[in-house]
Amino acid sequence: MAVLPDFLIKRVYKKGSLRESENVVEFDLKNVLGPGVISGLECIQINDYIFPKETISFVTQGIELLATKVDEVNPIHFRLNQEGTMKLSKTVKCLKEGLNKIILEIMNPEAGKLKIVLTDTI
Repeated sequence: MAVLPDFLIKRVYKKGSLRESENVVEFDLKNVLGPGVISGLECIQINDYIFPKETISFVTQGIELLATKVDEVNPIHFRLNQEGTMKLSKTVKCLKEGLNKIILEIMNPEAGKLKIVLTDTI
């Protein structure tokens, strides 16, 4: 079982892509590492605001996948060079000018639960 180091996983995040509109926060990912599988999108935290899985979706190749539907039976296969956008429904403003902290909690069949801590500036 090969588990990628945290600094490599962070390379999937597209710096500068964090954005917020009235009802959604979005950021982009691009798989520059190799084929990967996400078997769960547990939650995402941006600064002090936690987005539960009911508010998370992943859009890739024109298909929107709801986090509540992603599991070991129905995983996301994230191929090399595939791009996607995380969409987070919200009711409050959670981004701030300057540095924003993003924490993703995802599941991977080989590695189990992964907690990825990222930052991006607006």
